[in-house]
Amino acid sequence: MVLSKKFIIEKYFKGEPNASDVKLVEEELPAIQDGEVLLEAEYLSVDPYMRGYSSTLPIGSVMLGGQVAKIIESKDPKFPVGKRVRGYFGWRTHTIINPSKWKPSKFLEEKPKVFHDFGDLSPSLGLGVLGMTGDTAYFGLLEICQAKAGETLVVSGAAGAVGSHVGQIGKIKGLRVIGIAGSDEKCKWIVDELGFDSAINYKTQDVSVALKKAAPDGVDCYFDNVGGEISTAVIYQMKLFGRIAICGCISCYNDDMNELPKTKIVQIGLLMNQVKMEGFIVTRWSDRYDESFEENMKWIREGKLKYQETITEGFENMYKAFSGMLKGENTGKAIVKV
Repeated sequence: MVLSKKFIIEKYFKGEPNASDVKLVEEELPAIQDGEVLLEAEYLSVDPYMRGYSSTLPIGSVMLGGQVAKIIESKDPKFPVGKRVRGYFGWRTHTIINPSKWKPSKFLEEKPKVFHDFGDLSPSLGLGVLGMTGDTAYFGLLEICQAKAGETLVVSGAAGAVGSHVGQIGKIKGLRVIGIAGSDEKCKWIVDELGFDSAINYKTQDVSVALKKAAPDGVDCYFDNVGGEISTAVIYQMKLFGRIAICGCISCYNDDMNELPKTKIVQIGLLMNQVKMEGFIVTRWSDRYDESFEENMKWIREGKLKYQETITEGFENMYKAFSGMLKGENTGKAIVKV
């Protein structure tokens, strides 16, 4: 018997999440059957989408999320012991799966498969720049924004996992990149280390004024990770036929959706410059993940794509890492190491 730890949804998040909304419990797992494998989590991801999508699961369900796990027992020859698997197994230390019968959820469509060999790179990158984060940045910028060399790109949440990645792809593709982040330290990092052309600290600067100075001719592409007042400020400075990719809205995830909006109307800004704004979920391109993986890996090997991980040690600290990520305490990808 294997003793597994897991966090279950005790009650749905309302407003700012509380530690009591999830509960750490233990369970004994049975012996695996033919076709099954036993996984032991090594790295778990915490991401903004968990805040909203957790409410689609029944109370008592395992909190959702992706992880990189090692196969410690197997009765499926395609999944040998010692190999790693990436999948959306939730916040749990051990999981039994039958790969041939795995049914992905409507949102998390990826089926478990034997992990890519990253060589000298950490397997944790499979949850970040070489995983869903990298896929999101790649397809969101190149497919939704249709970014082109010489254009001006603005990225909000620019020091986060996706935002920091998007800005670097923008530079690789020849764009002028402006990042919006929440501290002088983060602004310095994305400019000095990642190569952004300029940065705006939304906590100490007026975004509208600072953006006008940084992009006096306007913005061609906006990669939106935050929503709210910051995004409204950018929308009103878009160029004719500008493109906006809505990846997330972390500024309002804890808000009551029944309350009146706190920002001015955005339709006028979109209408006057005939701006295209489109939301997206990265699984739209699930059949092209090999493409984004290969490109991101190549850029890492060439030294063109840098990354940072904020790693929290210990499975029992899952909620702490999750809560901190929602508050913007991480730089780069937020990861929990078991």
